Amino acid sequence: MHRYLALAIFIALVLGGGTVIGLMTLPGGWYAGLAKPPFNPPNWIFAPVWTLLYIMVAVAGWRTWQRGPRSATMTVWFVQLALNFIWSPAFFGAHRPGAALAIVTALLAAILAFIVASWPRDRAAALLFVPYAAWVAFATVLNGAIWHLN
Repeated sequence: MHRYLALAIFIALVLGGGTVIGLMTLPGGWYAGLAKPPFNPPNWIFAPVWTLLYIMVAVAGWRTWQRGPRSATMTVWFVQLALNFIWSPAFFGAHRPGAALAIVTALLAAILAFIVASWPRDRAAALLFVPYAAWVAFATVLNGAIWHLN
């Protein structure tokens, strides 16, 4: 039973934290007024994609926690989560797409580091991060294009 309580805590931390930060940093008029590249997806796509990704991130974190709560891999997991959680305040809150680009680039590196570190011991956790890596790689390109256009 404690095992599933820990999973619930991970989901609440990641999904809850992401939701709160998202609600506190809604795109608003500033974002609407920015020049965007033609590959910019519609705004409605972000919430369902992030919801699914946050659940996958939580499950990967929970699995890693079960194997070693003080492991280097767990540290990388927490680093990527912190970077993820500070991107929206930098981009949408502070209106700093250049700073956000640096953050999302570091986030992508942390995600890839987690995949590499997890692969030998827990391929499921590593594979849960692959769609996350793909989405954040796209977000990095999008962030860069918005920064360049504005």
